[in-house]
Amino acid sequence: MHDARLDTLARQLIRYSLKLKRDEKVLVDAFDIPDEMVIALVRAVRDADAVPVVQIHRNRVIRELAMGATESQFDLLARLGLAQMKRMDAYIAVRGSENISEMADVPSSKMKMVSGKMRKVIDYRVRRTRWVVLRWPGPAMAQQAGMSTEAFEDFFFKVCTLDYAALLPAMNALKSLMDRTRDVRILGPGTDLRFSIDGIPSIVCGGTHNIPDGEVFTAPVRDSVEGHVAYNVPSIYQGTAFDNVCLEFSRGRIVKASSNRSDRLNAILDSDAGARFVGEFALGFNPHILHPMRDILFDEKIAGSFHFTPGQAYENAFNGNHSQVHWDLVCIQRPDCGGGEIWFDGKLIRKNGKFLPAALKKLNG
Repeated sequence: MHDARLDTLARQLIRYSLKLKRDEKVLVDAFDIPDEMVIALVRAVRDADAVPVVQIHRNRVIRELAMGATESQFDLLARLGLAQMKRMDAYIAVRGSENISEMADVPSSKMKMVSGKMRKVIDYRVRRTRWVVLRWPGPAMAQQAGMSTEAFEDFFFKVCTLDYAALLPAMNALKSLMDRTRDVRILGPGTDLRFSIDGIPSIVCGGTHNIPDGEVFTAPVRDSVEGHVAYNVPSIYQGTAFDNVCLEFSRGRIVKASSNRSDRLNAILDSDAGARFVGEFALGFNPHILHPMRDILFDEKIAGSFHFTPGQAYENAFNGNHSQVHWDLVCIQRPDCGGGEIWFDGKLIRKNGKFLPAALKKLNG
């Protein structure tokens, strides 16, 4: 039977997130998702009188390509991908997976090479097209979340079709506050971070790029970060599961890093010179996302969280840091996760995951 939730989600992605216009071309990248969702997206694109282009991917095939990757092979794939992307006005990726660790045994040297070669395609997509990306619910994601498949699907569609427009006034108020802020301090269990965001724009994320959404981000002044942070949200990056990541900073650089996989963690941070500097600082507040599930697109939006991201800075909140790494590591500051405080220019802005200024309280859910 047809599930009407697919049509609702597809329509929101095409009409609200991408704001697709007549005759515009959109690339639909479908990774291990049901044909029914691809068809719903194609129909939503056509309903907007736009032109759908579809690519179907399988993660096991992607792994096999990465395992035997060569420089010449990915030079060719990057050229083809860039030529295609240059013909697009918009881009949408829906990523599913039967195995969240499908890439775990791909050598880090191969992952580094593949990421570096394909970076120019991603950069063009981010800078020159309107884009939106999201994960797809399935048994593997439900298991990550500790939920039944049916309950997780209900959760997924509720979160992804959130009325983001209703939150925009409070999100814009947070942006305005961050734009006026010079110095930030973050305190919590195992965490005492100090850095500046002076002169770097803050960006509202209200359902237009990453789904689910619900954050405002900026970047620290590159060399200003001092102190240490203990992340309490587990993470999967390049196919490896990480827990209890702790980072120590001096003059902006990560000088010490530990986790359950300290060897792999430090290998990632040694990918290039920029990987040991931070490219993003963000506050998350999606009211429906409360618990981590080892999926960055969800976890970085957890209500009462922040993320502090080693690697590449976004061009629209650029602090000068370049890297092939961009790793959104997350810390929840609600009381059930140990609590914490965020201070802007000596004023307490958020305590135990709750915003204190009246203009921001709608973000508390």
